[in-house]
Amino acid sequence: MGDWLNLFILAFACFRLTRLVVQDVIFEPLRSPFFTIIKEDGEEWLEPKGLIGELLSCQWCVGVWMALIVVALHLFVPYSELFLFIMAIAGMQSLIYTFSERT
Repeated sequence: MGDWLNLFILAFACFRLTRLVVQDVIFEPLRSPFFTIIKEDGEEWLEPKGLIGELLSCQWCVGVWMALIVVALHLFVPYSELFLFIMAIAGMQSLIYTFSERT
């Protein structure tokens, strides 16, 4: 594959994995020990606990670590291309869904 195609595949895989860790319900049990549920005036939100909670609530912070993981997988783990390709397709689908919901 060309360099630009690899870049896009890695970028979309990184996007999907970052969103998975920061926002998706499937990772909630792993995130919950690092957050406190705050209920006030009928509203509810999560307050990060400690450094790990702060990092897990920051899409930019998790994105850096996911980028490192994605690049390491790409460079050092044989056959990781299939996993990264699937994550890239899921990332593209997520963006398409998000934009289609806005219209």
